[in-house]
Amino acid sequence: MNKKDIISYLQSIIAIPMLAIAMPLSGVVSSIPNLTALTNNPTVENSVITTPEEVARKEKAEFIDNYFAKYDAPLEGYGMKFVEEAEEHGLDYRLLPAIGMIESTGGIQKCHSVSNSVFGYGSCKMGFESIDKSIEIVAESLGGDNPKTSRHYEGKTTLQILRKYNSVIPTYPQKVERVMKKIHDDGEEII
Repeated sequence: MNKKDIISYLQSIIAIPMLAIAMPLSGVVSSIPNLTALTNNPTVENSVITTPEEVARKEKAEFIDNYFAKYDAPLEGYGMKFVEEAEEHGLDYRLLPAIGMIESTGGIQKCHSVSNSVFGYGSCKMGFESIDKSIEIVAESLGGDNPKTSRHYEGKTTLQILRKYNSVIPTYPQKVERVMKKIHDDGEEII
């Protein structure tokens, strides 16, 4: 057998089985609208988590959701939103969920005078269009990224943020810190 015949033989044993499998499926995928939508718009729910960062993000979200699940709290299910906003604004991922637990028992006793206020933000005088939006706005503020509030929070540690967030109750930072460790105690000191 010469070199050309060997290459031709190898191509046939690889290409023919692949074509045999791919050709019948090509019509199936495009004929099922939902399957096509899934393949064209991957999300965390329907994609494979591949990077270490994605694995860590999902694990943190599960810590948060599992914590709120113990109390049947309305903030269960927002774990990934908390993690994403914490990353974007340089916050400990447990900070906002812990504040939400202290201020409203995880949304169970949220401010009723305004909409979607689960953090006691603005002394329950500020409403939000959704829980997602409240997480975004409070994370932006506490991360020092909101121009209106940056002078209070920019460049501060977690405990300094908490002292500023609630300066009326001297033990507030310790209360929030305890909840943060209940969400997940990574053995690191919260500063």
